Amino acid sequence: MAKYFDVHPENPQRRTINNVADSIRSDALIAYPTDSCYALGTRLGSRDGIDRIRSIRDLDDRHHFTLMCQNFAQLGQFVQIDNDVFRTVKAATPGSYTFILPATKEVPKQLLHPKKKTVGVRIPDHTVTQALLEELGEPLLSSTLLLPDEEEPLTQGWEIKERLDHVVDIVLDSGDCGTEPTTVIDFSNGDLEIVRRGAGDVSRFE
Repeated sequence: MAKYFDVHPENPQRRTINNVADSIRSDALIAYPTDSCYALGTRLGSRDGIDRIRSIRDLDDRHHFTLMCQNFAQLGQFVQIDNDVFRTVKAATPGSYTFILPATKEVPKQLLHPKKKTVGVRIPDHTVTQALLEELGEPLLSSTLLLPDEEEPLTQGWEIKERLDHVVDIVLDSGDCGTEPTTVIDFSNGDLEIVRRGAGDVSRFE
């Protein structure tokens, strides 16, 4: 049965955030709010967490996982980024964008796209997520909480607790969050490609 934590959206309780971060360090799988909808999250190197996310979402090995990063300095440790892309990404963060870029050696191999050796990265504009990332001290391996054969991601903490009670360890709820997945921009081939139009404004990339 999943633990359920209700935190304040602007001033999340520090003790709760610390407890959730400690659980993540022990390989817990969490459902948590972001600025673009709920996500599943686990420790960066957690093989079990990756397998559980794949199982819940019915994903194959070509799925791009996302590293949810606290800031740009952290993001830069995990992806290769040239000056032009750097400026473009920096101008759009924090926000509801996921960027697909070539991964550095800091990224565990099981997270990489098998052919492209790429990974998704993003910096959320969400107080609770930022508090959790600050306490954790490393990116949170994440994937949008979109269940198989469903067109819309889950957006309510109570519903997530009800439906995923026996497959996640923690549900972190801070009230309403975004209802759309991120806009996904792929820079991995040298050119900009809009892979998915979502919560982020795509006009800056067109």
